[in-house]
Amino acid sequence: ACLFFFQHAIEIYSLHVDCKVTSRFAHTVVTSKIVNRANESREATFEVELPKTAFITNFSMSIDGKVYPGIIKEKASAQKEYDTAVLRGQSAGLVKITGRKLEQFHMSVSIAAASKVTFELTYEELLKRQLGKFELLIKVRPRQLVKHFQIDVHIFEPQGIRFLETDSTFMTNELTEALTKVQNETKAHILFKPTVDQQKINPELDETLLNGDFVVRYDVKRGATAGDIQIVNGYFVHYFAPHEMPVFPKNVIFLIDRSGSMAGRKIEQTKAALLKILQDLRPEDHFSFITFNSRVAEWRSSLLQATAENMANAAGFVQTLSASGGTDINRALLTAVSVLDKAKRLPKSSVSMIILLTDGQPTSGESNVEVIQENIQKAVNGKYALFCLGFGFDVSYKFLEKMALSNGGIARRIYENADAALQLQGFYQEVATPILRKIEMQYPENAIEGLTKNNFKLFFEGSEIIVAKLKDKKGILSGTVLLMVSFLPLQHASDLTLKEEANVKEKEQVFQNQSYIFGNFIERLWAYLTIQQLLEKSISAQAEDQKTLEAQALELSLRYSFVTPLTSMVVTKPADQQQTELANKPTEAGKWVLLLCLSKGHRLDFFFLHANCSSGFSANEYPQLLLQLPKQNEIICLNTDGKAQPSVHLLSDPEQGLTVTGKLGDRINHFVQFEVIYVNPPVRIHVSTDEIVLSHDTERMSAHPFPNLKIGCLCSASPPGVKIKLMG
Repeated sequence: ACLFFFQHAIEIYSLHVDCKVTSRFAHTVVTSKIVNRANESREATFEVELPKTAFITNFSMSIDGKVYPGIIKEKASAQKEYDTAVLRGQSAGLVKITGRKLEQFHMSVSIAAASKVTFELTYEELLKRQLGKFELLIKVRPRQLVKHFQIDVHIFEPQGIRFLETDSTFMTNELTEALTKVQNETKAHILFKPTVDQQKINPELDETLLNGDFVVRYDVKRGATAGDIQIVNGYFVHYFAPHEMPVFPKNVIFLIDRSGSMAGRKIEQTKAALLKILQDLRPEDHFSFITFNSRVAEWRSSLLQATAENMANAAGFVQTLSASGGTDINRALLTAVSVLDKAKRLPKSSVSMIILLTDGQPTSGESNVEVIQENIQKAVNGKYALFCLGFGFDVSYKFLEKMALSNGGIARRIYENADAALQLQGFYQEVATPILRKIEMQYPENAIEGLTKNNFKLFFEGSEIIVAKLKDKKGILSGTVLLMVSFLPLQHASDLTLKEEANVKEKEQVFQNQSYIFGNFIERLWAYLTIQQLLEKSISAQAEDQKTLEAQALELSLRYSFVTPLTSMVVTKPADQQQTELANKPTEAGKWVLLLCLSKGHRLDFFFLHANCSSGFSANEYPQLLLQLPKQNEIICLNTDGKAQPSVHLLSDPEQGLTVTGKLGDRINHFVQFEVIYVNPPVRIHVSTDEIVLSHDTERMSAHPFPNLKIGCLCSASPPGVKIKLMG
């Protein structure tokens, strides 16, 4: 997904998005050529929004014929190089999360009058099948008319293309004329090439219509076999997605957080989603609700069948939900496991799962997240699947993710937008139709080396299993490869096995003479999938195993030039500018921002924002100070009893030794002073309506004083009457 933006007086004369999708693996190159028409140097800003699941593989800029490439290195090494080159502070990074699906690559460079610059960014991703379709999203926002604007999407699917559609949020009748689609059995080419006149909102105005999403959706043809195998140069990839299989009945407990932080829109959106989800339950399903704050409350002592009467009663119960109190996640989860353990008269062939929705940290009962994770894993013991939904950004997503992955499920963040109820409902639809259990992909012994994950606990209708294999050390595969998939379907007491033979020579011929297929795509697909799975596995691994898994993922990231959470891209600019920038892969857990605002009434207010999200405030409204915290943090206490206190412990990050306290004035939530203490490096920040004082122990400071601390003023001048001091 791509977004482009350049400051005024900089003309984009060519913008090309070239996307090649071969067997679900997408390789996208964004090339933008711009010129400075002004008679003085100007700054050009290049922004591309790409999917969170994508890895950047290359970036370069060419200024007046000289190329400045990006070089991918191990993250610590890249940071050291950056710190050496730029002594004034740590980079905010070239990549940040901008929404639920996207993250943004950002680069600014100054170009001389009448000079040209070409930016080129390459990224790769494996398209994931959800609810029966693959989706390729391209974000388009040039913010000016572009003489040569073009999007090319080439798709090659040897299995055959079952359906193909395009969609856009900005398409008009005039722009539709610029869209062409050519398709045959296995190939498709989508071309979007609007003229300058077609891009205009109004013939009289030089404003562009191109502002929004350009989406390609498709699916492939499938037979009732063991799946499809594709082979290139000894690497193979196996796709498996059976269709027209009966759906397992499910036994699901909805575990709903109703603590005080859920009050207002969150609890209302949760109720709306649950009412919709109740309508999607099948008659053979069984369900129940457990709600929790400081106390845990069971709606019923056992699971009920999804009859019309029971669902009507459940809908009435959902309508009564309200929010108050603390958050006892540990006891709530243990109660849910106990209810499933004691359940009787459930369908013999059924799947049991727990869906946890919470927006906060464990503050009641057991609050140690490691103890909670251990307790739940021991109680679940592989019997049930746990899905964790984190509502908003106050929640510790890393905690939920580890707990879900350790118990056969997945975690998902629910964004606090107007469509949060639809997000909840959409997630439920993804896991609502389990059709296979205990799936194992089997291959001949000589085809085992370098295999990605080949055992799966559950398979949901509309998804797809992909297994890739590294080339055998002995050389390229030859002859035939026997594929076997064993699984437990509905109404079978023992496993079934599907078999399929693939002729290596015939399979390799499929990819010959396809001019738009990029390189050895199956090898890169294997590396991409292996890195993703190693990083996922490391989340729930013990410390020693975690280091080993991360080392393996790092080695592959460097070998195949992927910007992953373990690597960074070092981008060097011309010598007369800030010479070095870093492109890091942001994680879902991300960082927090404490926003301190000095209002016109000469009082301090504060907000907690997630650094991966757009803050949505205007820097011109009032002076602001940003303090970026280094890791996921925990809000310990925030005026919980509703009474003004002399001093409130606002926020803590025990791992980093950071604490934030606030001094209240004569009104609730009216803060007149903040104290921030940061142990490593030893820093104390005092913020009041009179002054901002930054002090540290010089004897304990390293050469680079603030490696994890970033403070910036978003206004052009300091707040009137506020003194800023640097001590020590």
